Amino acid sequence: MTVHLYDTAKAAVVPFEPGPVVTMYTCGITPYDATHLGHAAAYVGYDILQRRLRDLGHETRCVRNITDVDDDILRKARELGVHYLDLAASETARFDADMVALDMLPSWSEPRATSAIADIRKFVGLVLERGHAYESGGAVYFDISSFGGFGELSGYSRDEMLELAAERGGNPTDPNKRDPLDFILWQPSAPDEPAWDSTWGPGRPGWHIECSTLAMRDLETSTIDLHGGGADLIFPHHECERAQSEAATGVPFVRHWMHQAMVRMDGEKMSKSLGNLVFVSELRKEYDPRAIRLGILAHHYRDSWEWNETIMPTAARRLEAWHQAGPGDGALDEVRSALDDDLDSPAALRHIDEAVAKGLGVSEAAQLLGVATGREISLDLPSV
Repeated sequence: MTVHLYDTAKAAVVPFEPGPVVTMYTCGITPYDATHLGHAAAYVGYDILQRRLRDLGHETRCVRNITDVDDDILRKARELGVHYLDLAASETARFDADMVALDMLPSWSEPRATSAIADIRKFVGLVLERGHAYESGGAVYFDISSFGGFGELSGYSRDEMLELAAERGGNPTDPNKRDPLDFILWQPSAPDEPAWDSTWGPGRPGWHIECSTLAMRDLETSTIDLHGGGADLIFPHHECERAQSEAATGVPFVRHWMHQAMVRMDGEKMSKSLGNLVFVSELRKEYDPRAIRLGILAHHYRDSWEWNETIMPTAARRLEAWHQAGPGDGALDEVRSALDDDLDSPAALRHIDEAVAKGLGVSEAAQLLGVATGREISLDLPSV
C-alpha cells in the first residue's frame, strides 16, 4: 500500500514513498494568543498522516517549532507589558493542553527559536560565505537573484509574490534591499527588543531562518521527507525557507511539500491578525475534544471551509453513534484506502458511518483517525 499526497511544488497528487523512518517538519505556533481552529485543523491533518504511516510500519519523526521571538510576539508582549518569553511560556502551555486534549501524537521534538541562536548565526554565515546573501543597513539579506529557483515552490508570478510579501511581513519597500523580494536573515533589534551578538552586529533572527535551522538540526539531515504548514505559509515563508536552505547546502531541502487549506469565518481566513477566531479552549468547554477532531475531519485538508454553528452538533452526534457502535474493525480497510487517497478524511468518516448503520463495531477505524471511542463521552450532547 502507498500513500498518495498532493505535492504543492509539483501541483499534483503523487506517491509519498519515504523510507522506514519518515522525517517531517510542520511550522508551529507563534505563542502570543490561544490555539484557534485553524491551528487545530493543520495539526490534525499531519496527525492522521503520521497515524497512517505508522499503521503501515513506518517510524515518524515530526518536528514542530515554537517561534518564541519575532515581530508578532514582541509587539504583543509590548502591548501587555510583559516579558516576551513569559508570554511565550504561558501561551505554549495553553497550546500544549489543547493538543493533548485533541489526542495529537507527541512531536518528535518541539524546539524554540531562541534555543537555536548559535545555530542560526552559523547558518547565516554559511549563506553569506556561499555568495547568496549581503549585508546592508545593519541587517543580512538573502539575495534572490543568486538563487535561480526562487518562486518554483509557490508557482506565483513576481507581481503575486510582491503583493503577498507586502501582506505577510516581507516588507518589500525596505530601502536597504537590492530587490524588494530579498528577505531578512538577521536584523538589528529595536532598543526594547532582545538582541544577540553576531559578526554583523547585535540583533535577532529573521522569521524564515529559524525553521530551516531547526528542521535540519533536530532531524539531522539536509533533506527532509515532508514539510507542512498552512497554505498561507507557501509564500513567503516556505519559499524563502527552501531558497536559503538549498543555497546553504546545495541539496534539495524537502522531498514533499504539504499544505493545509485555510479555515474561514465571516468570509475571511481565520487568523489572529483579523481576530475572527474560534478558540479550541472555548470549544472544549462545551464539546468532547474528539468531537472537535471530527468536526475538522469532516473537511478535506486541501479544501478551505467556513466555520458555522452546525459543525459541532453534527460532530457530537457522530461521536456518540461511533461510541455506541462498540469495538470492532468495521470499515478499517475502507478508511485506510481513503487516507491513502490524499488523506480523504470526509470519505473515511462516511465509511465509518455506513459501518455503524450496518451494526458493526468501528473502534479500530476510529482510532486510525485519532478518535478513541472506548472512553465515555466527556460532556453532555448540546441541544441542536
